[in-house]
Amino acid sequence: MGKYFGTDGIRGIAFRELNSELAFKVGQAIAHVLKPEVVVIGMDTRESSPMLAYSIANGLLACGVDVKLAGVVSTPMIAHYSKTHEIIGIMITASHNPYMDNGIKVFNKGYKTTEDVEEKLEDFIDNGQVELKAFGQFSLTKDVTLLYLDIYSKIGLSLSKLKIGYDSANGANYQIAKKIMSRINPKAIQISNEPNGLNINLGCGSTHLKPILELVKEKHLDIAFSFDGDGDRIIVIDGDGTVYDGDLIIYLIATYLKKKNLLNKNTVVLTKMSNPGILKALKDKGIDYVLTDVGDKYVFHELYTNNYTIGGESSGHIILTHLLHTGDGLLVAVYLMQILSELKTSLKELVKDVKMYPLKLTNIKDIDKLVLKKDSIKKAVEDVKMKLGENSLLLVRPSGTESLIRITISHEDENMVQSVTTYLVDLITEEAKNL
Repeated sequence: MGKYFGTDGIRGIAFRELNSELAFKVGQAIAHVLKPEVVVIGMDTRESSPMLAYSIANGLLACGVDVKLAGVVSTPMIAHYSKTHEIIGIMITASHNPYMDNGIKVFNKGYKTTEDVEEKLEDFIDNGQVELKAFGQFSLTKDVTLLYLDIYSKIGLSLSKLKIGYDSANGANYQIAKKIMSRINPKAIQISNEPNGLNINLGCGSTHLKPILELVKEKHLDIAFSFDGDGDRIIVIDGDGTVYDGDLIIYLIATYLKKKNLLNKNTVVLTKMSNPGILKALKDKGIDYVLTDVGDKYVFHELYTNNYTIGGESSGHIILTHLLHTGDGLLVAVYLMQILSELKTSLKELVKDVKMYPLKLTNIKDIDKLVLKKDSIKKAVEDVKMKLGENSLLLVRPSGTESLIRITISHEDENMVQSVTTYLVDLITEEAKNL
């Protein structure tokens, strides 16, 4: 990770480290390094998003670059427009983070910037000379939304008799989700759709499921969806209040794609955090899988390097490459409803063969992460892997942002999960004392 760019663009506390001066320099850096003729900018609903959007725009305009401002749109909408028109796209968002955070995602012809490009952008931000010359053209555009709606006209929007609810997290997809869902069922109920700049992801959305679970129960809904602040994640809930995470959604769609001969190379892409129960269920259906490190960029790379059809994370970030090149919660929701309609079935029926394994995540706080380099710890982790066997999950990794170590264990036997967790936590804690 660089000085400004992290694993998913630039992130920081708005008006503090992520301020108008930095945003202006980001605009200037993009103009000098990537030399675009035109740039499209979209944003989520945070109170700081307009400030960042206009500051970046000013940096670009001062270098003679034309800027199109798309207003409040989702991240996948900007990525799609950027790819289709082969231009630079910028999305102002901090995804599922609280409102005081914000971020800048840069798309080069639809794809996230590479590390070498980010290094050049960072170098200009710190050392480049600010340029002020003839201004570029600035315009407001609805083209991003219109182009995105074309995707749904191509796959078709079937009317549904299902009682539908959806939570837009007071975020970036609250307008487009209303447009799409209303066409599927005019009586579909939307919540968390009154953004005020401060309430994005606040007790709502894909990381806070209580509101949508209560809506399902209160309105006796058949199916419900919860999105995140920038619209690229989804969690699904059925009429009984059962929660379907990204892994389960991928299983549902992958089994359908296999039946339709649409599952390229008969393979799905998941991460090393995926529940072993999902992996076993896929194997039982004759579907292969590849496991990547945690992070959508690793999933994305695997999908496109090997031309696979579907991949994602348990967090709900799912990519369907035959429909769109990037993750999109709303598109996944619509596609899933199309599958249910076509097969005349329910979510419960589609996952009846899946048995999720007990999973335990433990954080060891305030510990020197160098302990994981000790031979005794490495050997203990390998021994535990052998003990857990094939259909299991063991991840022991340091946090990238905090002084803690995360241990994730999943196995068919819950007692085994508990005992192995206790053993590793005690051993790592004790060994850390001797550093």
